[in-house]
Amino acid sequence: MTLKIWTSAAVLVSAIALTGCLGGISPVDDPDTPEPGQSNRGYNNPEGSIFGGDGIDLLDLFGGKGKSDYRGGGGIGVNSFLWRASLDTIAFMPLSSADPFGGVIITDWYTPPETPDERFKINVYILGRQLRADGLRVALFRQNRSDGRWTEAKIGEQTVIKLENEILARARQLRVATRADTD
Repeated sequence: MTLKIWTSAAVLVSAIALTGCLGGISPVDDPDTPEPGQSNRGYNNPEGSIFGGDGIDLLDLFGGKGKSDYRGGGGIGVNSFLWRASLDTIAFMPLSSADPFGGVIITDWYTPPETPDERFKINVYILGRQLRADGLRVALFRQNRSDGRWTEAKIGEQTVIKLENEILARARQLRVATRADTD
């Protein structure tokens, strides 16, 4: 059921994005195309849009918070400080996937040079647009090799908490540095 909702939402967002891309195209030989100096209402003019000058806020449409309710975002869908700090903290590992709009970072398996029979994988989930400790979740996976096969190994809960704290500390450093630059 959840997959069906996400699929429907993705189709809706794609359709809106595609419509927005095509909305500014005006045919060269169209007799309704305004001459220079005339009103440009309807052609690549936000006031001629059915959504008005500010466009449409999909979050408001689906009951979320409006544009003015978020801070620390930049052009991504999650807190930019947590995003950057996560990437900085796990930079030594190869990335498999990074989705700045969904807030998911997935690494590929990493084998430390000093322990070739052990490998790690990290998934980082940034859960919101605010810089908060509960806005971050880390899943850490460990495998050991024996007889040529990789088998799951336990990870201590403190290890995951320590990694989350490293990311949060880096995010705070980035926020402080950004504020210092603007003052």
